[in-house]
Amino acid sequence: MLTFLLVPLYTEVLAVGVYGKVSIIFSWFAIFNVILAYGMETAFFRFFNKESDKEFVTSTSALSIIFTSITIFLAALFFKTQLASLIDIKVEYLNFVLWILFLDALVIIPFAWLRAKEQPTRYAVIKITNVVVNISFNLFFLLFLEDFASENSLFNTLYKSNYEINYILVSTLVASVVTLMLMFPFYKRINYTFNVALWRKMLEYAFPVLIAGLAYTINETFNRILLDSSLSTALDSEREVGMFSACYKLALFMTLFATAFRLGIEPYFFSHSNSRNPQKNYAKILEYFVILGSVILVTVVVFADIIKVLIIRDEAFWEAMWIVPIILIASFCLGIYHNLSVWYKITDRTKFGAYISMFGAMITLGLNVWLIPIMGYKGSALATLAAYSSMVLLSYVFSRKYYPIPYNLNKIGAYLFFSISMSVIVFYYFRENYLITVPLLCVFIIAIFLLEKNEWEQLINSEKNKNSNI
Repeated sequence: MLTFLLVPLYTEVLAVGVYGKVSIIFSWFAIFNVILAYGMETAFFRFFNKESDKEFVTSTSALSIIFTSITIFLAALFFKTQLASLIDIKVEYLNFVLWILFLDALVIIPFAWLRAKEQPTRYAVIKITNVVVNISFNLFFLLFLEDFASENSLFNTLYKSNYEINYILVSTLVASVVTLMLMFPFYKRINYTFNVALWRKMLEYAFPVLIAGLAYTINETFNRILLDSSLSTALDSEREVGMFSACYKLALFMTLFATAFRLGIEPYFFSHSNSRNPQKNYAKILEYFVILGSVILVTVVVFADIIKVLIIRDEAFWEAMWIVPIILIASFCLGIYHNLSVWYKITDRTKFGAYISMFGAMITLGLNVWLIPIMGYKGSALATLAAYSSMVLLSYVFSRKYYPIPYNLNKIGAYLFFSISMSVIVFYYFRENYLITVPLLCVFIIAIFLLEKNEWEQLINSEKNKNSNI
């Protein structure tokens, strides 16, 4: 949500190439965040619901993250010159990056604990506070500071020209500090006991999740880094990365939906794994996800050219709009994959998650290396779609063998076929022809409502009955 909300500001204030540099820095953020978490968040959920002594699980996982974060942070500071050269980021930017990564790592387990304890309101308030602080400081630094500096000597000491990337990183750093302060009560309540035997079991569970997370991050963000390094000149690469990253953000409507769905449903997967016939519920959950995702996909594609005016302010970025349906479908596939991944998480076969994600990462890397010199950012978009769709197929095939779930393939396949086909036709053949596309969207939504009406009514009535019994 944060990156999405900042797109209008960045695309209005920053040049295309500068925005490209920011995107590359945040791509490295994503990769290092996975390393610092090393699958411990998922391991925490699994063992929190599995072990009888939940305090041991909480304190052991928290202490593990604290120790590794401090160790990696100090090592990175010591070798920051070499690290900056390796990833091609200026040392002045890297200093901010390291502090932000360190602070964000310290709230991984506290946030997971809130989710496990079913405290969504507190979780949401703190997350939204982080967003508000970050956006507020971005607005101050990028829009108002220069004017304030010309009128007041106090602000003049803060203002520097061509310092936009630093200001963006400072805003993120301040938001991370505020978030850690708000989560600090968690560290006051844990008992700081470390169970070595439990920790080893958690690491064994978490390591494949780390590999899967790295592979996923490569699929999601490494295309910017490859775009930057594969094109002929630095100017071309930064411009391509900037356009690609800005238009990629329009897929965040799907990404936000998939992420919110995953955050809410992941604890449910674990807590109900030992209930009677959980597979039936898992199958129904994927159906709901596909139905809602289909509506989001077609809606965003139909109104993409209206949304771009609101979100991407500079027309210089619009050249890459071609990728929007491709990335939306890819993000849809990723959401389906996260729903399918329940089978290896609750059966403790997380190594399969690593295998599947590594396969997707190899497709991403291979197709990017092959297609970027030929098609530029279009090649990156197609590589992302190929990677995520292949991961969906692999996960489903393995789940049939190790943890069969009775998915309604006919129904799911029909929704996927019609929503994807309609999106392609609407965008590439009737783009901005709203006399055709809007009625098509309305027909699609009405058809879904009529098809699903009875089932949704049954679901609502059953929930009302449960609440009345309580």
